[in-house]
Amino acid sequence: MALCLSCAEAGRGQVPSKRRLEVQRHLRRLNKRAVRSIKVAPFSLLSCFGESKVASQKKTPPLSQPWHQHGRCPKNTIPIRRTRRKDVLRASSIRKYGRKKHKSIPNPLSVDPDLLSESGHQHAIGYVEGDTYYGAKATINVWEPKIQQANEFSLSQLWILGGSFGEDLNSIEAGWQVFFCCTSIKHAVNFDSFGNDYVLGYWPSFLFSYLADSASMIEWGGEVVNSEPDGEHTSTAMGSGHFPGEGFGKASYFRNIQIVDDSNKLRTPTGVGTFTEQSSCYDVQIGNGGQWGHYFYYGGPGRNSNCP
Repeated sequence: MALCLSCAEAGRGQVPSKRRLEVQRHLRRLNKRAVRSIKVAPFSLLSCFGESKVASQKKTPPLSQPWHQHGRCPKNTIPIRRTRRKDVLRASSIRKYGRKKHKSIPNPLSVDPDLLSESGHQHAIGYVEGDTYYGAKATINVWEPKIQQANEFSLSQLWILGGSFGEDLNSIEAGWQVFFCCTSIKHAVNFDSFGNDYVLGYWPSFLFSYLADSASMIEWGGEVVNSEPDGEHTSTAMGSGHFPGEGFGKASYFRNIQIVDDSNKLRTPTGVGTFTEQSSCYDVQIGNGGQWGHYFYYGGPGRNSNCP
């Protein structure tokens, strides 16, 4: 497995010696030795490391990234930003650095969906659970949904989960997101043709407890933040902003959803369920058949006459 990392100059604030040592130990665990370093901005480096023996023989078009003008990582390595000391120090504790609030992760097994929507996060997902999973795959289409408030976002992704939906939940997430950043300009991910053979990431086992060996649940779908501006439901859209019933060309979808089994093979999941907190705001409809395999449409406009 191969990686590509970036690093930056540490902050100059005074840090107690004990905490400083803890931070350094944590950084050594996160940031492995690189095989190449590329300067991409003042005080910022892109460092590459790993092996290159996972290459596929298939030809795929190269991806173009802004930092490529400064150099490239070796073949079959992937870009992962190197963690800096000031990044860790921004967290409330070293142990909590990089952890996402568990209440924002959809729990389709919750007896009360309102418990999740009260956190400000709402979802429309398909999911599988009750087995051991070693990865997941899907084809999704990319949209630029409207974001109403600067503190809101809309994303579409998959979740690889392990543990319980308490403080000990482990989560790996990948997908696209639209949000307001810095200058209040909306940013959406631009996807090129990735093909089937790009190594996009991996999870180092030492970072996790429950995901060190396998996952216990896979989720695919959308998520938004509903800050209830002016006491009403947000009009921030999920997916394309259209409901699933509007179908192809209007509604957003996940198709050919698959999981990786214990023999490291992709296969079609069984027993796929769906979950949403408020179907009148964002919904999900699942289907199966044809070249799309297992698929579902999802999303919605947020506030509407049935979702005040």
